[in-house]
Amino acid sequence: MNTFHEDAERCVRIVQAKDERFDGFFITAVLTTKIYCRPSCPVVPPKPQNMRFYPSAAAAAANGFRACKRCRPNAAPGSPEWNVRADLVSRAVRLIADGVVDRDGVPGLASRLGYSVRQVERHLMAEVGAGPLALARMQRAQSARVLIEGTHLPFAEIAMASGFSSVRAFNETVREVFAMSPGELRGAPRPRAGIRGAARPGPGPDQSPASINLKLPFRQPFCPDNLFGHLVATAVPGVEEWRDGAYRCAFRLPSGHAIAALRPLPDHIACQLWLTDPSDLTAAISRCRRLLDLDADPVAIDDQLSRDEALAPLVAKTPGRRVPRIIEPEQFAVRAVLGQQVSTAAARTHAARLVLAHGEPIHDPAGGLTHLFPTPAALADLDPQSLAMPRTRREALLGLIRALNSGDLTLDIGSDWNATREQLYALPGFGPWTVESIAMRALGDPDAFIPGDLGVRQAAERLGLPTGAGPLTARAQAWRPWRSYAVQHLWGTSDHAINRMPV
Repeated sequence: MNTFHEDAERCVRIVQAKDERFDGFFITAVLTTKIYCRPSCPVVPPKPQNMRFYPSAAAAAANGFRACKRCRPNAAPGSPEWNVRADLVSRAVRLIADGVVDRDGVPGLASRLGYSVRQVERHLMAEVGAGPLALARMQRAQSARVLIEGTHLPFAEIAMASGFSSVRAFNETVREVFAMSPGELRGAPRPRAGIRGAARPGPGPDQSPASINLKLPFRQPFCPDNLFGHLVATAVPGVEEWRDGAYRCAFRLPSGHAIAALRPLPDHIACQLWLTDPSDLTAAISRCRRLLDLDADPVAIDDQLSRDEALAPLVAKTPGRRVPRIIEPEQFAVRAVLGQQVSTAAARTHAARLVLAHGEPIHDPAGGLTHLFPTPAALADLDPQSLAMPRTRREALLGLIRALNSGDLTLDIGSDWNATREQLYALPGFGPWTVESIAMRALGDPDAFIPGDLGVRQAAERLGLPTGAGPLTARAQAWRPWRSYAVQHLWGTSDHAINRMPV
């Protein structure tokens, strides 16, 4: 349960230190000004007796407080709490951040989770201090601010794109959350965590969508080497590329598709988005953050792993490693099967062939991306004889495609990690390496572990750790719940391209 905000003495110390590492863990509300801030707000800290602490911005807003114009608490990194756990509340928060409530309503959210609306609302109120509608409203407000400050779209179009039912609701929410009108926001000076500017949208059916530029904040320390190195080394041609210092990828969204260019900088990720439908902005930002694991808590992770004498030097050398994830979980499952017992280069070759034969062509206005990765539906009639791979791997791929198309298997950010593992193990040709790789990179489980991976075994031998799957798993119990991050450090002991930032 998220109880960080309940320790008032600790929260006061953090606010007085203006420690940005804790942005997103809790919200500070000030009784005298009725303003709420992130812990690192640069203004003079209020008196402790005037502070109140909440688990989320939505909870502070529900209690009558407004967002600080200086520190923009709504733009802080998300709470790492929701990425560590696989319970009802954590799954609900991840789905709300992805825009599920705006698309399907609270009943749709509850259905995805397998609970009643009343149960979902009760659990969210108990832990987050706000219900699903309040959380979604706050998400809409932040999406609206991105479009207000980062584009020249008319406010009526922004209202619809942000998920508001009317321009009136849009105006009222923006004023209530930010204490400024939409017009004032558009004319306001850009804060340090704001938008970097964008071209005027307005594409016709044959025109390229205009881009939106924004900053994606993260907690320090941050190691981009393995993160971007892995994404680029395993990139599928046509779907992903490294260009001009940025990792670029094409992916599907609820109302269309998008292209993202993500460039690592010292204090943020510069994100440039091309959206075929502006209403997908919330989902696009959420998925890019998950791709780069930007809501992780590197201080807690590094502290835990450093307690192991074998891992301590690795953590000290490259603190803040993240887990490279993927935007489309079903895509990664297909790629994981293609990569069984072959090199990274061979896996890319197999995936590129599928893309050319079954992917959806797209136009890239600023680079060389050509396709979206094929959906399970597009692969439903895949000819097994066209796959240059062993029979057992072909059967595993076809079994996965059937399970995804039938609905027997669902892979998304709201999945129950352990229940999904059981479903994956039931498929032919799915062993621990494939299942744990999917859990780590597609589902986002921070505690996934693959002791049978060749790179992990070689690293274990170099470090004097047990190399057998059983003994190494027993040793790794001390690394929980961060074994996915331990794997990143183990992989980092090799000279493989996944550990190097592209040049």
